Amino acid sequence: MPENISPIAINASDVPPRTQPSIYPEPFASRMAGREKRQLGDLFGLQNFGVNLTRLTPNAVSALRHAHSRQDEFVYILQGRPTLQTAKGCVQLSPGMCAGFRAGTGNASHLINETTEDVVYIEMGDRTPGDVVTYPDEDLQASLVDGKWQFAHKDGTPY
Repeated sequence: MPENISPIAINASDVPPRTQPSIYPEPFASRMAGREKRQLGDLFGLQNFGVNLTRLTPNAVSALRHAHSRQDEFVYILQGRPTLQTAKGCVQLSPGMCAGFRAGTGNASHLINETTEDVVYIEMGDRTPGDVVTYPDEDLQASLVDGKWQFAHKDGTPY
């Protein structure tokens, strides 16, 4: 949305969900079924960091388990009880809890909704250029090049 017509304020749930459920290549994109993102930061034209209101239906995951080389991430749970899975183990989160993921640690993470209720949370991350994402459980890596994610196999072959 152009800067001159961005809203001053809006109810976050009124922001339309992202039309493309995932930017992952197949076979990974289809594994994001049940995840709905509302791109709040983009609505306001934010350039330095992104903010999403995200909903996970039962059995959905936030992302493939991943770690960023340059971008920090943060989540704040609004509703539900997702399981946070990291290289250090699993922790069940609840409303009011938050977690942060510092860039460059290699501690890959994601949220899993293992309950029968929806999970809703705010996620934030910076947009540092040159970021590389590793996915320890998958034959996948990603690089942020000129503002666009490029996906490849771990041997460097593009998807």
